Amino acid sequence: MTPPTDLRVFLADQIRRVHTGNAWHGPSLHEALDGVTVAMATTKVLPSAHSIHALTHHVAAWANEVLQRLRGRAAQAPDEGDFPDPAAPLDELAWRRLLARVDAVHAEVIEAVLALDPSLLDRTVGNEASAPLGTGHSHQGMINGLVQHDAYHAGQILLLKRALLAHP
Repeated sequence: MTPPTDLRVFLADQIRRVHTGNAWHGPSLHEALDGVTVAMATTKVLPSAHSIHALTHHVAAWANEVLQRLRGRAAQAPDEGDFPDPAAPLDELAWRRLLARVDAVHAEVIEAVLALDPSLLDRTVGNEASAPLGTGHSHQGMINGLVQHDAYHAGQILLLKRALLAHP
């Protein structure tokens, strides 16, 4: 397949693939979360590892932060916080809302990427390089970073899910 001449189309497709499927690396984030119950989402498989719920919140929060940056907001930590409060309860309704939020924010990011002024792709995000904030890279780098971030956490979620299914 010949890559599209518009880099925005390519980047949007990469986000779609890592989120909904047909990704080169394996199962997408959506596929990894498919069938995860609220009980599975809140179970800590390893004491030092995040739960599926925490990782899902984290992915949604950072996708929303990327969306806000694409819309022109200055870089900052996610509005929702990096990870959820571990003491906060999670019920079925809240879990379903979080899953819907993950889907919705990724769809919005895709729309924002496609609508982005192409001249902004090379513009640097933030005034200085900060690994925790993901700044100091171009908008193109930030979008690519979101794809990498989602793939990484989809893999973690899939491993936690497999462990939970093997040892309920």
